[in-house]
Amino acid sequence: MASQKILVIDDSRVIRRMVKDMLPVGNVEVIEAKDGVEGLKLLRAESPTLIMLDFLLPKKSGWEVYQEIQKDPHLATIPLMLMSGRKEEVTEKLPEPFEFFAFVEKPFEKTQLVKALKEAMQKATAKKKAMGTPAPAPAAAAPAPAAGGGSADVQALQKKVAQMDKEIATLKKQMSQLVQFIKQKLK
Repeated sequence: MASQKILVIDDSRVIRRMVKDMLPVGNVEVIEAKDGVEGLKLLRAESPTLIMLDFLLPKKSGWEVYQEIQKDPHLATIPLMLMSGRKEEVTEKLPEPFEFFAFVEKPFEKTQLVKALKEAMQKATAKKKAMGTPAPAPAAAAPAPAAGGGSADVQALQKKVAQMDKEIATLKKQMSQLVQFIKQKLK
C-alpha cells in the first residue's frame, strides 16, 4: 500500500501521465482528475497527502477549487502545488510570494517537480504550525521507506541522480562542441 497519495487535477492527460512517470515508483499512489468538479469529489473521497492543481480547468476552474480548499480547515492543511502554463493567470488572483503553496510553471522537468513538491510540503508544515496543528506525513518527493528497504531506495535514487548529473554534463559538453562547430562553419 502506498504511503503517499497524490491527487493530480489537470485537464491534460499528457501532464497527468508525465507527473505519474516522474514520481518515485513504489510508495506513491497517483489519483487523477480531469476537471475541477471531479477533483473536488476525489479530494474529499480519497484524502490525499498532496494536491497538484492546474489553475485553468474545465467545469470548475483551479481558482474555484483553490477557494473551496481554503474554506475547509481540513483540506486547507493538505500540501498544495499549483500548476499553470501561464503564471500571470495565477499571480493575477494570488500575488507572489506564494505563502502557503508551491507553484510550478508548465511544462516542467522532473527536478522542478520534485523541488515544487518539497516546497509544498514545507509550506504546508509552516501553515499548520501557524494554525497550531501537527506536521504532515513525510514528503511525497521522499516517500516513506518500505519495511527494511529505506536506505536501498535512497541509494538507488542517489545513483540515478548521479547518473543524470553525468548525462547533463555530457550533453553540455556536446552542446558546447556543436556551438563551436556551427560558429566555425558560419565564418
